Amino acid sequence: MNPILRALERFHAARPWDHNAHYHPWILRQLPRRFGSALDVGSGSGDLARLLASRAEAVHGVDVDAAIVARARELTAPAAAVTFTLGDALEELPPGPHDVITCVATVHHMPFGDALACFRRHLAPGGRLVVVGLFRPRSWTDYLIDAAAIPANIAMAWIKNKGRQAPRPAAMTAPTRPADMAFADIVREAHRVLPGARLRRRLFWRYTLVWHHP
Repeated sequence: MNPILRALERFHAARPWDHNAHYHPWILRQLPRRFGSALDVGSGSGDLARLLASRAEAVHGVDVDAAIVARARELTAPAAAVTFTLGDALEELPPGPHDVITCVATVHHMPFGDALACFRRHLAPGGRLVVVGLFRPRSWTDYLIDAAAIPANIAMAWIKNKGRQAPRPAAMTAPTRPADMAFADIVREAHRVLPGARLRRRLFWRYTLVWHHP
């Protein structure tokens, strides 16, 4: 490995930060101030589900990893209106319809079109779906955004850790795999299943999707 890449790898291993949690405030800005039921697909350690509970009457998190579901339950106060379910997101979603569905860094683990269709079925009329996903870079635009993300990523790691070494956040302990769909393919499939969906490339190797159910 290139010495520069090795140095970057050591730097980030010592100063990890959660790229997904970086988008949680943005997700909240897409949602109403108050709503009824929320579903967080791929809820991980429950950070976003607990944030949603500040606005929702009830929040349901679902994740396929038993260890991370157990951790989410440990981190959640007993009185909180949040429940976590262990199960396959496409087969064992808590019954809806839900006013809000969120899915962060998870949809690339599932058949994309089937996942969006499933979310649509479980979303109440007038509800909102918000996805933060990963894509595989293919175009020059993708590579330019990735290049811009590298110095920004270093700066964020330094700022969030105050320059010090730190342990990995609980949310970063769940198993992951790289994305295999290009952004153009994601946009095409999303518009087929969710007409009117708004998609945008973002920094830190992410894209966002927002859809309002008619």
